[in-house]
Amino acid sequence: MRMSRLFLRTLRDDPADADVDSYRLLVRAGYIRRVSSGIYSWLPLGQRVLANVAQIVREEMDAAEAQEITLPIAQPLELWQKNGRDKAYGPLMFRLTDRKETAYCLSPTAEELVTSLVAAEYSSYRDLPLSLYQINWKYRDELRPRFGLLRGREFLMKDAYSFDLDLDGLRTTYQTMYDAYHRVFTRCALTFRAVEGEAGEMGGDVNHEFMAVAAVGEDDFVWCRTCDYAANVEVATRRAAAAASPGAEATVPAMESMHTPERPGIAAVAELLGEPASALLKCMAFDVDGELGLALVPGDREVNEFAVAHALAPRKVRIFDDADFDRHPELPKGYIGPHHPQVAVVVADPAVAARAEWVTGANSVDQHVRHASPGRDFAVTEWAPIVTIVSGDPCPRCGNALSVDRGIEVGQVFQLGTKYSNALGAFYTDEHGAQHPMVMGCYGIGVSRVIAAIVEEHHDDHGIAWPQSVAPYQVHLVALPGKGEGAAAVRQAADDLYEQLRAARLDVLYDDREQSPGVKFADADLLGMPVQLTVGAKGLARGVVERKVRATGERDDLALADVLGAVLAGA
Repeated sequence: MRMSRLFLRTLRDDPADADVDSYRLLVRAGYIRRVSSGIYSWLPLGQRVLANVAQIVREEMDAAEAQEITLPIAQPLELWQKNGRDKAYGPLMFRLTDRKETAYCLSPTAEELVTSLVAAEYSSYRDLPLSLYQINWKYRDELRPRFGLLRGREFLMKDAYSFDLDLDGLRTTYQTMYDAYHRVFTRCALTFRAVEGEAGEMGGDVNHEFMAVAAVGEDDFVWCRTCDYAANVEVATRRAAAAASPGAEATVPAMESMHTPERPGIAAVAELLGEPASALLKCMAFDVDGELGLALVPGDREVNEFAVAHALAPRKVRIFDDADFDRHPELPKGYIGPHHPQVAVVVADPAVAARAEWVTGANSVDQHVRHASPGRDFAVTEWAPIVTIVSGDPCPRCGNALSVDRGIEVGQVFQLGTKYSNALGAFYTDEHGAQHPMVMGCYGIGVSRVIAAIVEEHHDDHGIAWPQSVAPYQVHLVALPGKGEGAAAVRQAADDLYEQLRAARLDVLYDDREQSPGVKFADADLLGMPVQLTVGAKGLARGVVERKVRATGERDDLALADVLGAVLAGA
């Protein structure tokens, strides 16, 4: 494509509403334009990237033996009313009525529609398993669309749905899709991890979120850069420290009370006593089925409330608030110790067992104790990993340092079970004539969101640096004819090279515009094609073309006769 013919205007200034790099650069580079809040037009360059990502997704879905379909965006609302999901989505759902007052919605997802479709077509065990997918636009009326493509009201999504005979079949399909997602995001050159996720409005008992590492992500997750461990911050764990030597408490002096006036917090007590915060025992009070429970962690760590609730399930667990402390003056906030006579349940992180003695609250205002020893001075009823993980903690699998980062959710896979098949009548008859609900899975990838995630990871101060697999063009050819005697020769050489590259079926963006070298180079870096080739008078006099690798900035000279082979070798 000649840039003189391309529908494109690049911008030198950032858009006023830019809040993330991906949105800023995609607008500046002319890939997208804002139509209204959370809704965008895709211009020719953006459309090519969109198509490339969609093609990667399509190839991997086809390889997983899923079949592509297209479902309508406008869906009868009555389908959603059958299982109550219209109410669950509430104001997130775009709703409309036709001239006959029939209610519709703009599809935020398609479980109801695809389940009804399969129920009408298939009814025998011989029909299953079945996997269907589509790549289609979805709509959610976000209250506050933000971050450009990361949280829009219209977005392109691949949604797939599987139908199996039983749970074992679902598990097999789920693993197939899970593996396909790894290939998709690897081909898109994303740094990502699959973490156990929340089901949300989809339902289902088992699901994983695929998180692309990005500072602008809306979700925190824990991952290991060395192995494949990854987890939501709520369920992440670390490798436990070794417990104190057996019998070590025998060498610990008896508990000693200390006056700590107006020191209800860990930091203040540590400063007063000249002890590190890690030597103090943090005691968080919880209501556990109406009884007093304490969660114990080292003083330099935070309690993971979700982990405490999980450790004490099925009992109901609620952290104490100010009203609880007001009702229980015998529990002095900031001075509670695990040896309080009213404590019914004590859940402690394994790190508590790594020390033989602790400084902790004395259960009296302005009082703490030294030498509190687990097992001797207080009992632990539950040992569980309840600290909130921080960067640098040892990985529970390999022991190397964990990272806590923010991530962009680019995909999610769900084991739905029979929630939708029961509600919408998707049953099959087995070989004995008995009926059973189809066992379903659901698998989504935010295609337009993936593009934003790619730009968040692959950019620099000058613009986008597209990975080869998704770039709108593989090569950006820049002609610098100048105004001297050799201008015509430079144009001819650039034209010839353009046709040669195209004949080799390479996608080439050819900057043949009458612009200054500075403008052309700035646009080339902003647009971000993987390889830049520059034909100029000085190079042509030496019989060479300059090559620049956009991602690294590396430059070298290629003999004119070698350009095609070198570009094909790197494509």
